[in-house]
Amino acid sequence: MARPNSRESFKQYCLRNLGSPVIDINVDDEQLEDRIDEALQYYRDYHYDGTTHDYMKHQITSADLTNKYIPISENVQGIVRVFDIDDTGIGASSLFNVRYQIHLNDLYNFSSASYAPYVSALTNIATMEEIFVGKQPIRFNRHVNKLFIDMDWNSVKVGEFIIIEGYRTTDPDTYTDVWNDRWLLRYGTALFKRQWGENLSKFAGVQLPGGITLDGPRIMSEAREEIQNLEQEMITSYSLPVHDMTG
Repeated sequence: MARPNSRESFKQYCLRNLGSPVIDINVDDEQLEDRIDEALQYYRDYHYDGTTHDYMKHQITSADLTNKYIPISENVQGIVRVFDIDDTGIGASSLFNVRYQIHLNDLYNFSSASYAPYVSALTNIATMEEIFVGKQPIRFNRHVNKLFIDMDWNSVKVGEFIIIEGYRTTDPDTYTDVWNDRWLLRYGTALFKRQWGENLSKFAGVQLPGGITLDGPRIMSEAREEIQNLEQEMITSYSLPVHDMTG
């Protein structure tokens, strides 16, 4: 069996699962393309392999300062946070910041002194920064493709970089092993079968030469049950648990 590694080979694999070329699958190619897109969309939304954890850098432009938002690529599924932008808090990078003074006065090297007080001090600093400085609030909607950062945009300059933590969709054209995913192959086949049944249901009860009778509703019913079982399997076996949001 050839391993599907492209959109076309994925399509042909699903059609063979339905009986092609022995059986004529009455589905237009554009309909098949739509069902593949539907399968990929569901895969990206729920499968833990459908997205990739990534760190993205963006260089500030004059347009960003005017718009007060950052344009985001369409393949970004979600954004978790933005790394600290204005480093002027308790842990600022300067000669007189708290971390430098701890290094200078209390910790010469890790072999001559205990680093437990140092870790405790940094934990305390991080807590104070969270209370008195806080993080930049962000707003993002993947259908809008804009990252709004609620901050003083005068604190950043053109040419500076902002680091964004988020999730990108796994591109099957780049990572072709996606097309060989076992669940995706079964789900694509079920979607093709449902489309086939919907097409044949327009001619339910029509008898063909040789005594064969079209039974589109039965094919469509079977496909819908398969799709329901696969989507349930996705939620129970392939989706990451939902994280509670507090604060």
